[in-house]
Amino acid sequence: MRNALIRRGRRWLYIVHRWIGIATCLLFAMWFISGLVMMYVAFPRLTDSERLAALPVIPWSKVRVTPDRAMAIAGVERYPRDLRLSMMDDTPVYRVTGWKGGTITISATDGSVIDRITPDQALAIAAHHPHALQPRLIETITRDQWSVTSRFDPLRPLYLIGLGDADGTELYVSSRTGEIALDTTRCERIWNWLGSIPHWIYPTVLRKDGSLWRDVVLWISGICLVVAVTGFWIGVLRLRLMRRYADGAISPYRGWMAWHHIAGLIGGICVLTWMFSGWLSLNPGGAFSGRGVTREIAIGYSGHDTADIVAGFQSSPSMPAVEARFVWIGGHRLMLLDDGNGGRSIADPVTGARMTLSRDEVIAAARHAMPGAAMTSARQLDEPDAYWYTLHQARELPVLRIGFDDPARTWLHISPVTGEILERSDDSRRSYRWLFNALHSLDVPLLLRIWPAHDVVVWLLSAAGAIISISGIVIGWRRLRRRKVRGRRVSASLVRTPP
Repeated sequence: MRNALIRRGRRWLYIVHRWIGIATCLLFAMWFISGLVMMYVAFPRLTDSERLAALPVIPWSKVRVTPDRAMAIAGVERYPRDLRLSMMDDTPVYRVTGWKGGTITISATDGSVIDRITPDQALAIAAHHPHALQPRLIETITRDQWSVTSRFDPLRPLYLIGLGDADGTELYVSSRTGEIALDTTRCERIWNWLGSIPHWIYPTVLRKDGSLWRDVVLWISGICLVVAVTGFWIGVLRLRLMRRYADGAISPYRGWMAWHHIAGLIGGICVLTWMFSGWLSLNPGGAFSGRGVTREIAIGYSGHDTADIVAGFQSSPSMPAVEARFVWIGGHRLMLLDDGNGGRSIADPVTGARMTLSRDEVIAAARHAMPGAAMTSARQLDEPDAYWYTLHQARELPVLRIGFDDPARTWLHISPVTGEILERSDDSRRSYRWLFNALHSLDVPLLLRIWPAHDVVVWLLSAAGAIISISGIVIGWRRLRRRKVRGRRVSASLVRTPP
């Protein structure tokens, strides 16, 4: 009885792997090939450095509305999520973002609310971009492949503007706020059709419905995870290292089946972990927390909770800036200034005088960042470590890491230069770092320390995955053809059989 159950279980193991594998083998091949492309060409996004480089220097003589007045016009009564001053073509504007979402744009010259800009204004904004040669309006769009996600919803519709440069750069300018929302280049647009779009199953028609897209990808990756588990299980069952097969081989298969078996054993664990970590990337069940700073943390760190920063300017900063952010840190009101070349400085928002924040002042402010929790550690990272490293995104160094004794064991990473909270991390995010980044992108400290090692290992494992997938395609195609030929023969024999 037991042997019969084992034989039946193995039979179903083979059936499940065979037929689900035939249905999904093209997906596996697509994921391995597109994943290699994604290592070198990311999905288009507007980085802070790109955004700042496209802004003109603020002429402080034109700023006649104070930050306090701008918040009053925006209807903000408490310390906001974000308050910044920058240029919209030749007009200085405040952008006020509340904690309930949504940004209000207010002219810093006359206090008027800006909720619509014309195509000509959008072209003038785009003309300040460092790559702008002959800006032209391509079209006005609501949503396309590169602006498909919901984070662009408050900015739609978008003016799509070509800059006329050799890279084929295109800008997306919000018709509501005048902000540059996104930029893409010809290279990014071409390579992403071979990279992120197939890898994430990201066609516009599906991705525009975020919840539907998430459910579809969760189910697809979950089904493919079954293929990976059953395939590796079968591979181990059919492997003979000690009591080999009659011809001395460790595998009973020949040709494409042998390639599929051996490559599956070599790369099977990585295929399984890649599928599992890819499934986890969609955060099933909301198991992992976000990295954003909550209102409670921001208020505690600021030491201030009312909508007042500057009631009147006495003097403008001596440092040229393309953007000024108004904040409170540890009960001190500050103006964080960014220039177009990546430089950052701090100034007094009233006098414009240059200021600095000491490490002790930042740590003192951080002590109050977590309501009901005590600070347990504070150290400065001068070099990357397992949780703060540069691979997929730029990371500021040195950085302060502040730990707390709350149940989630929260860390805050804070810039020692500007005092900004750069990221929040807790136990669930640190688990995600190992369950996704380490398993899916191979962001392992040993590999990260030696640049070629990471890429070489990913290429080798991807090659093994590609062999598994391509051999599976060939095997599946041959089986389907055999079934089709067998079906024709049966049909023919029935036709020839006399009544």
